[in-house]
Amino acid sequence: MKYVALLSGGKDSCYNLLHCHRNGHQLVAAASLGPEHGKEELDSYLYQTVGQDAIELVARALDVPLYRRVISGAAVEQGSEYGGRSSAESGGVEGDETEDLYVLLSTVKNHHPDVEGVSVGAILSNYQRVRVEHVCRRLGLTPLCYLWQRDQAELLAEMIEAGMEAILIKVAGIGLSVKHLGKTLAEMQPTLTKLNDLYGSHICGEGGEYETLTLDCPLFKHRIKLTEVETVIHSDSDFAVVAYLRIKNATLEPKPTFTTVGPAVPSLLTEQFQEVHEAVAQSLITVSSSEHEDTNDQANEGSVEHPALRTTSKQVGRWVAVADITRALTPDAAEISLDNEVRECFQVLSDRLHAHSLRLQHVSSLTVLLSSMSLFARVNAVYATHFGTAPPARACVAADLPAPLRVKLEAVAYAEVNAAERTAMHVQGLSYWAPANIGPYSQAIVVDQRIFISGQIGLVPSSLALPAPPSLALETALAFQHAERVVDALKSNSGGGWAGCEQGALYWLVNAGDVCHVRAAVAAFRPDVPSPTLFLVVPALPKGALVEKQVLMHTGQCMMADEDDSVLQSVTAKFVQGDIANLENGRIHWEISTFNESTSSVALICFRGDVCSIASGLKNVPSLQAVLQGALSVRLFYKPSGVSSFRQTFDAHFRPSSELPITSIPCHHIASRDFDDWDYAMFIIGV
Repeated sequence: MKYVALLSGGKDSCYNLLHCHRNGHQLVAAASLGPEHGKEELDSYLYQTVGQDAIELVARALDVPLYRRVISGAAVEQGSEYGGRSSAESGGVEGDETEDLYVLLSTVKNHHPDVEGVSVGAILSNYQRVRVEHVCRRLGLTPLCYLWQRDQAELLAEMIEAGMEAILIKVAGIGLSVKHLGKTLAEMQPTLTKLNDLYGSHICGEGGEYETLTLDCPLFKHRIKLTEVETVIHSDSDFAVVAYLRIKNATLEPKPTFTTVGPAVPSLLTEQFQEVHEAVAQSLITVSSSEHEDTNDQANEGSVEHPALRTTSKQVGRWVAVADITRALTPDAAEISLDNEVRECFQVLSDRLHAHSLRLQHVSSLTVLLSSMSLFARVNAVYATHFGTAPPARACVAADLPAPLRVKLEAVAYAEVNAAERTAMHVQGLSYWAPANIGPYSQAIVVDQRIFISGQIGLVPSSLALPAPPSLALETALAFQHAERVVDALKSNSGGGWAGCEQGALYWLVNAGDVCHVRAAVAAFRPDVPSPTLFLVVPALPKGALVEKQVLMHTGQCMMADEDDSVLQSVTAKFVQGDIANLENGRIHWEISTFNESTSSVALICFRGDVCSIASGLKNVPSLQAVLQGALSVRLFYKPSGVSSFRQTFDAHFRPSSELPITSIPCHHIASRDFDDWDYAMFIIGV
């Protein structure tokens, strides 16, 4: 795509251009924001403003037109989110410096209407990324962020190796002084590494330790030569000097030849997830063709039996769950368009939330079931109108919904007192990190120490395409890696301090024969940390994927009394499981993840055959009964052949004791970590 470079003149904004070029994008313009004339530096939360004297030369070296704008706004909105969560409130914040970027990029689009992307050199700053992506979303532009979440030591070494000549033009970190101004990255690499080892300083300056000016890079058609500079000391502190170079004069020098050195591209899989890939690949080789044969249990249209549909909701503390959300199906219900069906579902959800004094903006996680994945784009278009900034996490799969239903939703919401209680990871840019959103959802939402991670399919992050040719091994490894990287980014964004633990996992697949192979991946990934796990076969997944991983995690922290106050302390999840069986081939299996110090829990109960006579044995499992007492939501996965036995068991042993909100989800095949072919399974979230 054609793109505009968001240019500071520093190493990051210039090095990202090499990756844009490597990924086939075409640079057509540059854009830059800076202080008013005569003011050399501005205390901006969002933009690098030092070195603006040379920005014209950087654009000329790239041989593209430069669009500039003076920063007139301030950091009005300093929170982790920018703009409102509802679609009506999702615009910009008046007077904020982010809006200067909106006006600048609007000007670029007016002059270059074929521009589709924006190069952004963000590495770690969630603050910067959120605001740039907000502007891009409003303008229909795709952020190109190939440095996002990269290891800084590796990144600096790659910059030097690729021929980037950038010098320090500002220092403001411990261990850096005036003598380091004007030094190149290559000259500074040992010092920056040492300061990282001693003080934890960011090697690439992501903590504001230093800023740079790029004098040459492989995409430059001319090299910048500084002919006159002046050192300006802003603050002469014993702890950390703040000083910068004033560029008084500079020229462009022709380069002998114009060659583009391809930047190093990180491996698609890290070593850990290469092992996951190999586990699946080995399973595909060793499992016989008869064992691999697809055993999807599909009933003929018209003979499928489904549990009765009933939208219900439940509140536990500040949590609310709304289950089995569909359009109203009355005997005289008229046919409606797909768009109106989606709107009706959201109206039902809104009404239920309103009854609990909540709004759509409080939803943390949504499950979306479609009668056909061919409806995905049309449903997304209407779905998107209900959310603004930081939408809920989401999983979307196709399911054999009872006709004439085409859409079903399930939602979990939390009534936070203030915005700081909710953290969203909503990355929309192309990168090497993990996939940008392919719909109006966040990669993850963290609230009350629970982490809802959106369903992850095996997309290649830099292209948002599935591996070609199709590869179950690669898709599975990528899905695992994406989920892990989302959690790692959340830790970095929140300042760390928590380890995180998986409390439950759902693996959606389209072939029953692939269950054993994905099960091998689970065993290879974290064999010593089990959690309630299901493998669910459905008709289709987004983009034709073979596997989708959906995870519910916990930070591994909870509030505990400490003398006169309550503080967050690290806790460890417990995992227990058990079985009940009879001679008539009836079997019940259960798995539970709980904490001694917290009521946060996940339980899984699987059923096969005639279990009504043995289900009473579940009452003898205290930990399971504790989860059921505090259950917020239940997802009931069922095969059509198991519906009758489910109704008998559920009515006898579950419904009288608790009005559980149940979302029923038809599946072709249901498996757990150690057993295939369950008739139905209950996945229970307790709070």
